[in-house]
Amino acid sequence: MGVPKRKPSRSRRGNRRSHDAIVARNLATCPQCNEPKLPHRICPQCGFYRGKSFFEKEA
Repeated sequence: MGVPKRKPSRSRRGNRRSHDAIVARNLATCPQCNEPKLPHRICPQCGFYRGKSFFEKEA
C-alpha cells in the first residue's frame, strides 16, 4: 500500500483544494410571476413550467 514519504506542503494542499469552494446556485426568473427559481424546474411560487401549470397555488 502506498504511503507518502513526505508531508505535502501547504501550497500543494491548497492547490488540490482550490476547486472545492462552494459556488452560489444560478437563479432564473419565472416568466409568469418574476420570482427567482432554479432553471429547468417548476416555479415554487406559481407552479408554472414552460407555460404550463403543474399545481395550483393554495390561497
